[in-house]
Amino acid sequence: MTRPITAGVDGSEESLAALAWAAREAVRRQAPLHVVHAWRAEPETAGVGDRDAQERWIRDSVDGSVRTVTERHPELTVSRDVTEADDAVAVLLAAAADAQTLVLGSRGHGAVVGFLLGSVGQQVIAEAPRPVVLVRAGDEAAAEAAGREIVVGQQGEPEDSADVIGFAFEAAAARGATVRAVRAWTLPTVFTYSPGSMRLADEAGGLEQYERKALGEALGPWRERFPDVPVIEHVEMGSAGQVLLSAAENAQLTVVGRRARRTAVGARIGSVAHGVLHHAACPVAVVPHA
Repeated sequence: MTRPITAGVDGSEESLAALAWAAREAVRRQAPLHVVHAWRAEPETAGVGDRDAQERWIRDSVDGSVRTVTERHPELTVSRDVTEADDAVAVLLAAAADAQTLVLGSRGHGAVVGFLLGSVGQQVIAEAPRPVVLVRAGDEAAAEAAGREIVVGQQGEPEDSADVIGFAFEAAAARGATVRAVRAWTLPTVFTYSPGSMRLADEAGGLEQYERKALGEALGPWRERFPDVPVIEHVEMGSAGQVLLSAAENAQLTVVGRRARRTAVGARIGSVAHGVLHHAACPVAVVPHA
């Protein structure tokens, strides 16, 4: 059975933009769309009616959002899950486990402040077993126009970024878009320098050529698997987060990775993904990898 594209909604403008994005993605991937809403009953003293009245209002709201999507995409198969729960994170993580991709909304406050990630969004991104896409309020289908690239960050060895690059190529293939693969590099510090590492760089023609070779090796298997997807190899000296954000200024989607394994302090998003999530103008996909 084809896994769905799942959207978490809460009635906000940003979650409705996420739902619209998820619906378009489901159509592109020929996948079903699953809509999830986790809610918690408020005390009647809050002036919102009793529990049953609250549930009716919430279900009507979700039904209205789904109706808008099905009117726009009549060919789409849509299911929904409205769950009363104290822990929205647990509900969303369970939904993500069964999905191809989980799509959430995130408030934006302009190019400088960027995304505002609430505690729920941060926990879900850090712990979800599947890719999570964050979508701003105001995101529209026009932003996916032909010519706008899928930008993906590549770091480390080929196996470190295989899942991340694979997601980017699949997204590009579904859209007929170009992949811009970005690898940032900096001069080695005295603490990372070793004769062996510098010898390898020298054999590759210098540090930049070494980085270009590393990027090419990471992209090789995906070029073979998706021969019709155009690829731009972007190697630039500088901070990984800043280089990636600069490359993604006109992207329709930016793809970054995060380590799937937990550390002693719990799951973490990572500094590059964190910076891109807060400042990218386009939707951002965070892909867990080994």
